[in-house]
Amino acid sequence: MPHPDHLSHDTAASPAARNPALEVFRAFLKLGLTSFGGPVAHLGYFRDEFVARRRWLDDRSFSDLVALCQFLPGPASSQVGIALGLGRAGWRGALAAWAGFTLPSAVALIAFAYGVARWSGVATSGAVHGLKLAAVAVVAQAVWGMSRSLCTDRPRAGLAVVAALLVLAVPGAAGQIAAIAIGAVVGLRALHLGALPAAPHRNYGISRVVGAVLLATLAALLVLLPVTAAASGSMLLSAVSVFVKAGALVFGGGHVVLPLLQAGVVPPGWIGNDAFLAGYGAAQAVPGPLFTIAAYLGAAMPAPLGGWAGGLALLVAIFVPAFLLVVGALPFWESLRRREAVQRAMAGINAAVVGVLGAALYDPVWTSAVHSRTDFALALAAFGALVLGRVSPVVVVACAALAGWMLGA
Repeated sequence: MPHPDHLSHDTAASPAARNPALEVFRAFLKLGLTSFGGPVAHLGYFRDEFVARRRWLDDRSFSDLVALCQFLPGPASSQVGIALGLGRAGWRGALAAWAGFTLPSAVALIAFAYGVARWSGVATSGAVHGLKLAAVAVVAQAVWGMSRSLCTDRPRAGLAVVAALLVLAVPGAAGQIAAIAIGAVVGLRALHLGALPAAPHRNYGISRVVGAVLLATLAALLVLLPVTAAASGSMLLSAVSVFVKAGALVFGGGHVVLPLLQAGVVPPGWIGNDAFLAGYGAAQAVPGPLFTIAAYLGAAMPAPLGGWAGGLALLVAIFVPAFLLVVGALPFWESLRRREAVQRAMAGINAAVVGVLGAALYDPVWTSAVHSRTDFALALAAFGALVLGRVSPVVVVACAALAGWMLGA
């Protein structure tokens, strides 16, 4: 059932609004088919779709949610999506958001594991290069829009600049977490914002008791799965244990999880290193979260895994921690974020998040896509279409892919 705190009223009478889980699935399926560029680009797509267009929540609530998911281990963009689906349509909405955003790339990677060799060149094709340029425009639009609403004075603008410089100086999850932590301290201690408006309360329908049970369930899985797998000698349980641990203990997104997965599946001989690297290359060429490489690995492994069943089993295993962490944390987060001191800290964190996104706009989004004047021109045209022309991101992404294919042909 839809919650009473929804900020969008323009779809109240539509058929999708009467079936909010279906509405969530359709929205995230569109993103799952078009969201290239990695987790930072995904957040840009999410902001455009759910803050600017659908108005499911405002910029402040969105950035608060992003900040929470940046602190949690696991795939941050997927966790933001799960929380958005949960807030819109409860548990069914959370599952619909995850399925819509994740399954397109998972299905493609399972098909690749079956030996669709012609896909091996997709990662370097002109069309994919055009999609990367579209991601530059989407992230730039997100940075532009969030800076206007979250960095409204010199102190917060300066904090965003400092955060960007820190992330550029210390790449990876460590720099991002440090920037956000500094933003919290500066916001709490040094920002004088006057009377702050009350933070809008979003009822996710999850009590603190349920949240605590979910977090305890994850802790139990992390302890019991390795013990049970070792005692039983089951390859299936061992593989599930490896993927649950990877999903629960990794900060920084998909690229950081790859070494942990490689160490978990290659030495036991479940998959060869060349096959692992081939899957990594294919994962770069599909939209959606890089964690969906789990589907490829599960499909490429020997029995009792392998095929569609193995791919879907390990896909679920790597994302279970994301569900348990974000849904378990939300009821405590909603209580904390309404306190005045926390709101001051969040003002600093939100400014830092703008800086983190700004740094990511340069590296890896810009550096991996813009290599010539033609690339810059195409990215600039896409940005203009999004910001000035208010063209749908789906249209912009499709046109950028077509332009990239024509220029690369």
